[in-house]
Amino acid sequence: MADLAHSIAILMGVGSLGPALAIGIIGAAAMIAMARNPSAAAKIQISMLIAIAFAEAVAIYVLVVALILKFAA
Repeated sequence: MADLAHSIAILMGVGSLGPALAIGIIGAAAMIAMARNPSAAAKIQISMLIAIAFAEAVAIYVLVVALILKFAA
């Protein structure tokens, strides 16, 4: 049982690392793009929010898998 708990903890840690880095990169790229072209800031911001939502969905999938492993085992 302890091995399963450690596996779930590693799954959540590694699975959350990718989306966190992706959200940071998306945000940084959007800020750079808005600084270079302020007139397109509204379109860039909408695209950034959609991309962040897709990246956050990956973290939610990892959470669902971790919960399935915890309660199904």
